[in-house]
Amino acid sequence: MTIAAPTPTTDATCCTPVMGGALSADEAERIARTFKALGDATRIRLLSLIAASAGGEACICDLTEPVGLSQPTVSHHMKQLVDAGLAEREQRGRWAYFRVVDGALDRAAQALRP
Repeated sequence: MTIAAPTPTTDATCCTPVMGGALSADEAERIARTFKALGDATRIRLLSLIAASAGGEACICDLTEPVGLSQPTVSHHMKQLVDAGLAEREQRGRWAYFRVVDGALDRAAQALRP
């Protein structure tokens, strides 16, 4: 028994054309940074801790113990979140305070919806 190879099609309707709304290269890079920052469980936990804090902000000094990491390591993670546009940093004296950027996660998710 022989099986015939599929016949190539010349029908142009097999491919769905892009109808606009596709991301530019710059937009894709920006959103990739957001998702890359979210690719770490510690960073997601830090965002959660900040969002759950009184007033929606947290000092770096309050974030080290819950995640069990040193202050320099938490600062590194927070820098990644700030650079990705997911958190904002405000210096007050010697301490840095962080807030989750309103709508940042929604904008990243919306970019991939049709």
